[in-house]
Amino acid sequence: MTDEPTHRVEHDGAVATVTLDRPDALNAQTRASRRALIRDLRALSADSAVRCVVLTGAGRAFCAGQDLREPDALENVDAVIRETYVPIVESLVGMPKPVIAAINGAAAGAGLSFALACDLRYMAEEAVLMLAFSNIGLVPDAGGTWLLPRIIGYSRAFELAATARRVGAAEALELGLVGRVLPRDEVLPAAQALAAELAARPTLALAWTKRLLRSAEHGSLADQMELEAQLQAAAVLTHDHAEGVAAFLEKREARFEGR
Repeated sequence: MTDEPTHRVEHDGAVATVTLDRPDALNAQTRASRRALIRDLRALSADSAVRCVVLTGAGRAFCAGQDLREPDALENVDAVIRETYVPIVESLVGMPKPVIAAINGAAAGAGLSFALACDLRYMAEEAVLMLAFSNIGLVPDAGGTWLLPRIIGYSRAFELAATARRVGAAEALELGLVGRVLPRDEVLPAAQALAAELAARPTLALAWTKRLLRSAEHGSLADQMELEAQLQAAAVLTHDHAEGVAAFLEKREARFEGR
């Protein structure tokens, strides 16, 4: 059904938590759920009152990727990828504010790509990560082949894609796939606490830092230093820079306003 609730967006101050909410299907995605997610991620990206976003799943999974029970799930798959998966990943990667994945359970297939597209990842001790495509004779998509090697390198990425084996939390931490491993009931609160901390930081500086680090993955050193110079010139003119300097000189906590 197209009107099935597929995710929730909840606000706590400047932090928005997006919870994928199809727990009976391990939060696997359908055309309808992806379209709704695209809409809300774009809205959060444009909302200046939201300064950090947390992405998590309801129930025992983060996201199992494509719901293969959906009728004609892989019909015209190239169009499906371009029209629904690509905008989700682009929204997460390009969002001008930090995005934290609270991986409460299994993240598989495109669900793993969603997590990898976030800037930071916290993972439950019981959770597993799995690039499961080769189990059904498919190739990784939803940006997985771009995101994963940039985090763990080509050889490790190929091994995980080729074998489709499960990666537990301890190994994920060792590989650098996640930043922290926590008991399941602590993952979301910890991610939200970090989100609140980042939301209190200078918003434009974090947005431009994210842009710089993403750009560095494919640009030359000369191009990167030029972009640094341009964005630093813009940052110097912000209210948050002036406030940060004033707070430093006055030996007080800065009150950043995101402008």
